[in-house]
Amino acid sequence: MRLFPREEKFFDYFEELANKIEQGGRLFLEMTENHDYSDAKVSKLKEIEHEADVITHTTYEKMHKTFLTPLDREDIYALVNKMDSILDMIEATAVRIYLYKVKKPDDEIIKQAKILNEAITKVKFVIHALRDMKNAKAILDACVEINTLENAGDVVLRTIIAELFIKEKDAIELLKWKEIFERIEEALDVCEDVSNIVEGIVLKHA
Repeated sequence: MRLFPREEKFFDYFEELANKIEQGGRLFLEMTENHDYSDAKVSKLKEIEHEADVITHTTYEKMHKTFLTPLDREDIYALVNKMDSILDMIEATAVRIYLYKVKKPDDEIIKQAKILNEAITKVKFVIHALRDMKNAKAILDACVEINTLENAGDVVLRTIIAELFIKEKDAIELLKWKEIFERIEEALDVCEDVSNIVEGIVLKHA
């Protein structure tokens, strides 16, 4: 038994945050599939994002007050910061669609939302598996899958933007949709950032 046992509560925070990200990702996918960016839906997404912020800040506070943490402090900070950013990006995308009052919902956004949701599912898996380093191989395999999804998202984004510049004649609408599509891709990029941090943690501790 350690004289100063490590505080394992951090893994609970990581998992709670991953669950919130999944909840927000599913809601955003539902919104895109139903073309429903109503005030009620956006407000619900904001509520989920706020709950994630609370978990994030609780983790920071716990980190500063804990003598022995189960992971290096810089890894905890980086991991939680990037996880929280996924939901920030999702919420920011929905808010822009709502505020910009785009003339018509673009079905291409559904493709992006589905890829993002797949990546978030993988993020949740690696975060829940992180509690036990016996899961190292499964975690690393999932990290590769997240990277693959991010690459697929890049391809979809390039195709969407190319078609957007061909089809959309209204310059203002074009700029609105370009920003929206790019914001979703940023959320996917952050999923990859999370997987890179997790991969580093596993390689360090497994």
